[in-house]
Amino acid sequence: MIIIIQCKDQVGLVADISAILSTAQLNIISMREHVDKADNRFFMRLDVDGTSDEILLEKKMKAVLPGGAIIQVNPVPDKKIVVMVTKEYHCLADILIRNNFGTLGAQVLCVIGNHDVLQKICDRFDIPFFLIAYHEDKGISEGEMIRKIKSYDPDYIVLAKFMRILSPEFVANFPNKVINIHHSFLPAFAGANPYRKAYERGVKLIGATAHFVTDDLDEGPIIAQQIIPVNHSFTVADMVKSGQEIETAVLAKALRLVLNDRVFVYRNKTVVFE
Repeated sequence: MIIIIQCKDQVGLVADISAILSTAQLNIISMREHVDKADNRFFMRLDVDGTSDEILLEKKMKAVLPGGAIIQVNPVPDKKIVVMVTKEYHCLADILIRNNFGTLGAQVLCVIGNHDVLQKICDRFDIPFFLIAYHEDKGISEGEMIRKIKSYDPDYIVLAKFMRILSPEFVANFPNKVINIHHSFLPAFAGANPYRKAYERGVKLIGATAHFVTDDLDEGPIIAQQIIPVNHSFTVADMVKSGQEIETAVLAKALRLVLNDRVFVYRNKTVVFE
């Protein structure tokens, strides 16, 4: 059983939580906790052994935790996701392969694309693909996307190189549920064409960032990042090729963390228990 807790910090929280678990005959297998002193915020992830009435357990914890505490007892282990794409295949292919062999930690319900380039690979893995081309009036195409996504009721939406900026209205429908992979070590080179910007700047490191999507372009809470070295001999094309490999790896890591309930979002930051 997994227990997730986020609340205001106060003296005795760990002792109170442990006492409740002990009374319920639940044994703590692992416990990770963190206190953000600046915001007086407490975060905890518990892996416990045993069976208990989950509703009653949550009620008992709410009785001893500060008001407004966020508690999840035994979140659904196998999440459901919808993937959104444009034309680049590398991140989608990795997700579909992991899904096919049962190592993703989630079920891919469908793929939504604003081009039909990637429909064939979805067909090969027997995953429904829906083409929703972008309309001059963004509200029309996004409205169709929102309706399609909600019809599947996913836990998360994964932007696997979906190369369109989503409106605040779209994001508001799925708070802290949209995960993006950006081809840059944010906050450097946000926005479009980061590899060309990196090449022109003559950087010696390039990277990728997986983050939750907010109204601020490429500034949402960061889940995972990674960098690789480059040098003066790299062309823009070389950077793109190397970058695609790291994008795939970073998105895979971010999904593993999120799908295993190891990521806490608070304001515009994350606490990640790896």
